[in-house]
Amino acid sequence: MRAGRIAATSHLPRRTSDAAQRAGRATSTGAVTMRAVDAPIDALLDLLDLERQPNDVFVGASRDVAYTRIFGGQVAAQALVAAGRTVDPEREVHSLHAYFLRPGDPSRPVEFRVERMRDGRGFSVRRVLAHQHGKVTFAMSVSFHLPEAAPVVHTVRAPHAPSPDALPSLRELIDPALEVALPPIMLDVTLPLDIRPVRGFAEGIVSWWGDTYADHPTQLGGGDYPGEDVLWFRADGPMPDDPLLHLCVATYLSDATLLDAVQRRHGYFVGSGDLEVASLDHAMWFHRPYRADAWTLYVTQSPAADRGLGFARGRMFDTNGEIVVSVTQEGLFRRPTAPGAPLARPGA
Repeated sequence: MRAGRIAATSHLPRRTSDAAQRAGRATSTGAVTMRAVDAPIDALLDLLDLERQPNDVFVGASRDVAYTRIFGGQVAAQALVAAGRTVDPEREVHSLHAYFLRPGDPSRPVEFRVERMRDGRGFSVRRVLAHQHGKVTFAMSVSFHLPEAAPVVHTVRAPHAPSPDALPSLRELIDPALEVALPPIMLDVTLPLDIRPVRGFAEGIVSWWGDTYADHPTQLGGGDYPGEDVLWFRADGPMPDDPLLHLCVATYLSDATLLDAVQRRHGYFVGSGDLEVASLDHAMWFHRPYRADAWTLYVTQSPAADRGLGFARGRMFDTNGEIVVSVTQEGLFRRPTAPGAPLARPGA
């Protein structure tokens, strides 16, 4: 434990699942080689270990998953690695802004091309374009800053939450229902992380499963979903000291639950099949030094949705209760349609 931080480290044993024993690495030939890993987080760290090629081009592995597209948090985290590897390590990421342009193919590696837009005295800016099958699938701008003396310092405080040590993990909540048709993304995406739901996300996951939450306020004639969704998370296993990798883990997780805050206000759950959901854009601001292997409290909410678009925002707090990361995202929400059918429009 580092000095000055609240002790929130769990003494529960960390398990290594069979699915975490393999990770893919792209080679210059486009093939993917496999290596054994020792902890769940190692599978993600291997995906973040990009192959560097000439002219600021990087190649990242994809891995076979049960769903049809690359998880957005993965490609965002890989793009952040690519940008960071072209910048002086003394310059720290302070913000990123990204657009998801096309679905990524999980059966093929991703090529990341970095453009050095600016290197000034205090700031560096990079643009990263992800390519697959000859098309751009993802675009991100990242700004780096050389830390300097802070004339103003303040933070909002974290909401009250029970210690993660007192809460069951997401894996423990899911385990009793593994024979139930849970969405693959719930199992695959969260694997590298130890997640402890506090309120909202995965709370009563088994009893809630189905078309809608039967006991949700909107299904009982009540109003919107009250309050915020809250969870603790950390890397499930030891992390290297590279600060960039810690921010990449936060970037990865930030995309996993954020749009669920939009659906939850209307009684729906990610993966339930009631809505077709796609991330459109994503932005993050990194306010303070951050370690992904320490407990982080992630609070998400959705203040607005209309015209098929839903907006969500998130805040990440360290165990001192100080905000370390802010996140925003907009997503597309549609009713499922048959292949070839026209899109549903207002009043249809």
